[in-house]
Amino acid sequence: MVGGASRFLTWGTLRGVCSAFGVYVHVPFCATRCGYCDFNTYTAGELGSAASPSSWLEGLKRELALGVQRVGARPAETVFVGGGTPSMLGADGLASVLGAVRGSFGLAPGAEVTTESNPESTSPEFFAGIREAGYTRVSLGMQSVAPHVLRVLDRVHTPGRPVEAAIEARAAGFEHVNLDLIYGTPGERVEDLQASLDAVLAAGVDHVSAYSLIVEDGTALARRVRRGELPMPDEDVLAEYYELIDAKLAAAGLTWYEVSNWAASAGARCRHNLGYWRGGDWWGAG
Repeated sequence: MVGGASRFLTWGTLRGVCSAFGVYVHVPFCATRCGYCDFNTYTAGELGSAASPSSWLEGLKRELALGVQRVGARPAETVFVGGGTPSMLGADGLASVLGAVRGSFGLAPGAEVTTESNPESTSPEFFAGIREAGYTRVSLGMQSVAPHVLRVLDRVHTPGRPVEAAIEARAAGFEHVNLDLIYGTPGERVEDLQASLDAVLAAGVDHVSAYSLIVEDGTALARRVRRGELPMPDEDVLAEYYELIDAKLAAAGLTWYEVSNWAASAGARCRHNLGYWRGGDWWGAG
């Protein structure tokens, strides 16, 4: 109720009392489908000729324009490009994605701009290109350095590639680089997890994510577990793994700050994800 009359709340009337605003862009393309993933993703074979990155980008622009109509042109303080495999778009494609956000909502000064990337679809040239385009943070899907764990997860990168990619990203000027681990995969031993943590720390990144594997209904992994092919570790083992992760990262100066995330400093924390936890406003597109 404003001035005795009922009015719609807009960004203008709430300016100064609203929380930070973020934009999430979902890139639904993947080269292959990982057995544990139930995200909204599509391989080239599944899409056929029905869609392409260029047609998807046009759809993204329309969705962002709709967002501006609904919530106003609020400059994004954080942008997170996830997937899927955003790095499949290449540096030019990701530059176009960020350009679409700039051309709709706009970016606030000092905005955090993150893209997820799969190590096998990156290179020094890729990182240089997205850094020049305005990305400030990279999150790399590592999962594990144990070959048998990667096979269970249907990951196609070589065990050493994530660390190489992280080093390439830092060399391209990225101060903020995340390596993303999954623990609790069937067949993963404590020494496998130790080796993965050692590799993460050797990469010199300032942020680490570690997620317990969740078996989602309808996935290839769920079918294998149901058939008894892949016995899942019990909750006590998962708790021990989590405590190991926290202890090892803490000893290296990475502090736990959010369920599955550790950072080397307050400035290294993922502001976009913190916005979710704090009930911030955001617009999703893609």
